[in-house]
Amino acid sequence: MTAGDSLRRLRDAKPLIHQITNYVVMNETANATLALGALPVMAHAREEVEEMSAIAGALVLNIGTLSPHWVDAMLLAGRVANERGIPVVLDPVGAGATTYRTETAKRILDEVDITVLRGNAGEVATLVGVDAEVRGVESIATGSDPADLARQAGRQLGLVASVTGVVDHVSDGETVIAIENGHPLMATITGTGCMSSALTGCFLAVNRDAPLAAAAEALVAFGVAGEDAAQGANGPGSFHVGLYDALAALDPDTLDGRARVS
Repeated sequence: MTAGDSLRRLRDAKPLIHQITNYVVMNETANATLALGALPVMAHAREEVEEMSAIAGALVLNIGTLSPHWVDAMLLAGRVANERGIPVVLDPVGAGATTYRTETAKRILDEVDITVLRGNAGEVATLVGVDAEVRGVESIATGSDPADLARQAGRQLGLVASVTGVVDHVSDGETVIAIENGHPLMATITGTGCMSSALTGCFLAVNRDAPLAAAAEALVAFGVAGEDAAQGANGPGSFHVGLYDALAALDPDTLDGRARVS
């Protein structure tokens, strides 16, 4: 299967993507999911997360907004997803910035079977014990090559590690895939990392048996959309609006030819 094939299947199936995500980017990730062709649901109440996860095509856990009841909801949803064989994406937003964020991400990794860990280099490095500087939710510096970091995280944590940056690297601990699609404007607006996690959930929903490929395909699709949105943008504001249009306009027939993957 290719990114184009997966996108076509996604738009035909319209899978429900259950996201427990932070208030700041909830609108962005929901809009990105819908524009791509899947159906977002943003449920985080403990009273309903188990029921919602049970009917989802994928579950995305984003720790950007943290308090005890949010963490409890993520763990409840994650356990149900694991019981039903539903893939789970973890976005460890800001891991390394505070003890609470770091320990919460580690707790979720310990208690939930995560399919794909999608984070920036600083966040992922923190979770595998590599020196990193995280300021707020931004990765400032790490002491590891991104490809090596992705491989180490995949092997050490037993999952697919999706490390995003100027060049994205995805690894299952053995194979490393580098994705060079994207545009510098993607770093000028909030939420693009969280959007990439949401889109990873979308591709996993239609490609459960191949999480490495699904994670890479999601980043190809998002990167190509970023390239298209940048063509008509005058700056971050118009780029932000154009990104949703570009996601909706992605062409499955031409997507694979535009992938810059090695």
